[in-house]
Amino acid sequence: MDTPTPGQPVRGSQTGRPIMALLDLLGRRWSLRVLWELHQTPANFRELQSRCEGVSPSVLNTRLGELRDAQLLENGERGYQLSRLGIELVEQFLPLTLWADNWAAQLPPWSEN
Repeated sequence: MDTPTPGQPVRGSQTGRPIMALLDLLGRRWSLRVLWELHQTPANFRELQSRCEGVSPSVLNTRLGELRDAQLLENGERGYQLSRLGIELVEQFLPLTLWADNWAAQLPPWSEN
């Protein structure tokens, strides 16, 4: 499967609007988790796989390639790290994280298990 690209047909949009391309990319299994983990600290492949418990090496490798192609991450001295664009994207999610925490607090109790 190719990396979703603005201007090209993607899931949910034949026109490939930029927001639809982004949502297609982020909606792929493990994409958001990889970005979130790298937001915490850079990591090499094995460390990132360990932090994303349950991801297979082939899926992780595919996601890393797609996120690199999308210019959201890059290879650095300490392994994979968010690019400038990746940092900006994760920063846009921080208010949504606060909203989600507030939302969760208003729902019946739940378990993280």
